[in-house]
Amino acid sequence: MAPELPGVFASLAPILTAHGYLAVFGFLFIESFGAPVPGQTMLMAAGVFAGAGKLNVAGVAILGFLAAVVGDNIGYLIGHFGGRGLVLRFGRYILVTEKRLNKAEDFFGRHGSKIVAVARFIDGLRQLNGIVAGIARMPWQRFLAFNALGAAAWVGVWTCVGYFAGGHLTVIYQQFHRYQTLVLCVVGTVILAAGVHWAWRRQRQRDTVPHR
Repeated sequence: MAPELPGVFASLAPILTAHGYLAVFGFLFIESFGAPVPGQTMLMAAGVFAGAGKLNVAGVAILGFLAAVVGDNIGYLIGHFGGRGLVLRFGRYILVTEKRLNKAEDFFGRHGSKIVAVARFIDGLRQLNGIVAGIARMPWQRFLAFNALGAAAWVGVWTCVGYFAGGHLTVIYQQFHRYQTLVLCVVGTVILAAGVHWAWRRQRQRDTVPHR
């Protein structure tokens, strides 16, 4: 028997019961290049299912990470090669309006490429992150690295929240939105520290390689 999901998550229970991992991948993948699909809600609901033994938590996390990264990179390609005109022309079919795109571009412009790492924790920017980075001609390797880092943190946080929260999921989700700025600062600091540590280790490995 499928676990009972609380509040706004209840509508996703039949979809998860019928499609399992495919639903997780599909929702996160589609949300990641602009569509207004509740990918984050699906991820937390899948975490609850994993906590009840209906899904494997590692499987949910891995598929969620892959869907997020692949979806964002498709968004990047759309923005990079299609430009703003193409996004606005066809974006209306998935509710990517000029107003939404302007807000995302403004946020991206004010905070720079570093925002890519925490964009997944911000509603609106999460869906348009890749598209805006592509339009801004952000180097793809840089986008891929920061996007993957942010996706790993986002998937890890919300999968674990769903896995351990169970019936308290709605309250936790509401509190996150209440203290979103503080949470984003903490998450951003952790991601930045991880990125610096990775870069330091990579540079150290290069320095230790003997020159011929």
